[in-house]
Amino acid sequence: MATMIVPNSIAFQLSANSLFFLFLIIFCSSCKTTYAFQGTKSKSFHHILHINSLLQSAACNSSTQGLQHQKSSLQVVHKHGPCSPLHLDRAKTPPTHAETFFQDEGRVRYIQSRLANKSGSKADVKVTDVANLPAWDGRVVGSGNYIVTVGIGTPKKQLSLIFDTGSDITWTQCEPCLGYCYQQRDAKFDPSVSSTYSNVSCNSVQCSSLLSATGYLPLCSLSTCVYGTQYGDSSFSTGFFAKERLTLTPFDVFDNFLFGCGQNNQGLFGGAAGLLGLGRDQLSLPSQTARKYNTIFSYCLPSSSSSIGFLTLGKCKRYGSKSVKFTPLSTSIQDSSFYGLDITGISVGGKRLSISASVFTTAGAIIDSGTVITRLPPDAYAALRSEFRQRMRRHRMGRELSILDTCYDFSKYKSVNIPKISFFFRGGVKLTIPLVGTLYVANVSQVCLAFAANSDASDLAIFGNTQQKTLQVIYDGAGGRVGFGTKGCY
Repeated sequence: MATMIVPNSIAFQLSANSLFFLFLIIFCSSCKTTYAFQGTKSKSFHHILHINSLLQSAACNSSTQGLQHQKSSLQVVHKHGPCSPLHLDRAKTPPTHAETFFQDEGRVRYIQSRLANKSGSKADVKVTDVANLPAWDGRVVGSGNYIVTVGIGTPKKQLSLIFDTGSDITWTQCEPCLGYCYQQRDAKFDPSVSSTYSNVSCNSVQCSSLLSATGYLPLCSLSTCVYGTQYGDSSFSTGFFAKERLTLTPFDVFDNFLFGCGQNNQGLFGGAAGLLGLGRDQLSLPSQTARKYNTIFSYCLPSSSSSIGFLTLGKCKRYGSKSVKFTPLSTSIQDSSFYGLDITGISVGGKRLSISASVFTTAGAIIDSGTVITRLPPDAYAALRSEFRQRMRRHRMGRELSILDTCYDFSKYKSVNIPKISFFFRGGVKLTIPLVGTLYVANVSQVCLAFAANSDASDLAIFGNTQQKTLQVIYDGAGGRVGFGTKGCY
């Protein structure tokens, strides 16, 4: 047992058990090259893709900030793109397409296994079960691919955090890093120089709330609450559970925000300082700021890594607009962190596919900001792929790309008609996927349908972030619904 001096002149005794592993997966995704889609919407059931628009973008286009940007908004950027503050770190090489899909598949498998638990309770997994798992090589760490910048402490320290709708607890790396800290772009947060920092005690209600947020009982170091969270690839963060001032914008400042002050953190988080949890648990950002925002937030993921999107807290300008269609949150998803959807159908080129309703109800579905490619039940994907290939039969097929098995070589074309794909959700909501969300571009000769099949009919379907690009997605926790609006950003 070793005694170590930490901020606020409080000494804590940390046993080896204090630096423990817990299990939750978040996988990042990014493209090694970025393409800006330019197309025009025909009056038919097709998008028109202009091939000369599939060009690599190396500069940040700051003029593409979201149309719905307002005072309670944060800029959203791709962590590996030229708009990212992390982009200045030339030593970090963005993952390849193969690495992106490998990471994405790991995230999907973890989410599906977590929700396959019949009881729906993350707490059913014992700490001792996960504590003995071997740690993986940090090269496959993935924790989301979009970041926002927030302020923590007094005086305010600006930090770039990955935001994730599948996570609840917010954490950042902290000095003095009693265990280990990975390399990050921002200087690490030092609670000893903040006048508003305080640790949470072990016997507090706040400490007990970690169980529902992480699924595991917290530990105690003397009188201080110790949190821990581990992701599906065995990257992790553990440290002191604390309260601090959180500054989102000059108009949005929150005292006593509960967060993790990481003292032992391992894995490659792309240089980000930590993670911002947007899940549904009481420790998530929407829940902790509910008095002001009523658990309502929205975001728009930009069309490419060279563009800027937004994350808005509270009711956005389009809330209540007829241009936004809301679907109720699914009651079939038992996990308290995720946002469930009830998919009722899919159409391609205006044709409603013949898919039994039981295909979607058997699997269930969620929307997730951290999963890259939408995963569908095998029968649903087979019907989608068959109809899409039929309508694209005049075009030359290209090489498959990892989990994407329907790819085309457009190198000899100037423009191509791409069938519009629409999803139908409970409540009569029809969402036509934007062109940028329909295709995944590796290069001009490898342009792929951006959907993939699950391996089993009972596996959870996941509506991923590629399909959400340029949409304004509104999460109304109080109203129990999710809304979709087109042309949220570019």
